[in-house]
Amino acid sequence: MGNVIAYCRVSTDRQRRSGLGIEAQRAAVHRFAEAEGLEVLSEYVETETGKGADALDRRPQLAAALGTARVAKCPVVVAKLDRLSRDVAFVAGLMAQRVPFIVAELGADADPFMLHLYAALAEKERRLISERTRLALGA
Repeated sequence: MGNVIAYCRVSTDRQRRSGLGIEAQRAAVHRFAEAEGLEVLSEYVETETGKGADALDRRPQLAAALGTARVAKCPVVVAKLDRLSRDVAFVAGLMAQRVPFIVAELGADADPFMLHLYAALAEKERRLISERTRLALGA
């Protein structure tokens, strides 16, 4: 049985207070781990936006999850790629650090090419979300 480190993130305090986003992510990660015969060694949870080049500096729980994974020589698992980031450069930077991560939604065999494609789609979605929010506030 392999080991993994779980990481869950929501962007706002309102989302954190509801608890629904974190619980959904937690359930997805644990379902994935069970289906793949993996053991979740520890779990890191935080409330912080994934935006910006300094995102890792503002996300101590992600940094801790990555550090724990390095020491344990195992991957970090997230429910969806956008829980790591909606920024291609950030995702590519994590891949360059050689700390493996698995996106439960994409499966254990998602390769770097596939992760880059999904990161690009997530980045586009971030822009669309921002535009929709701006237009709704303007209305």
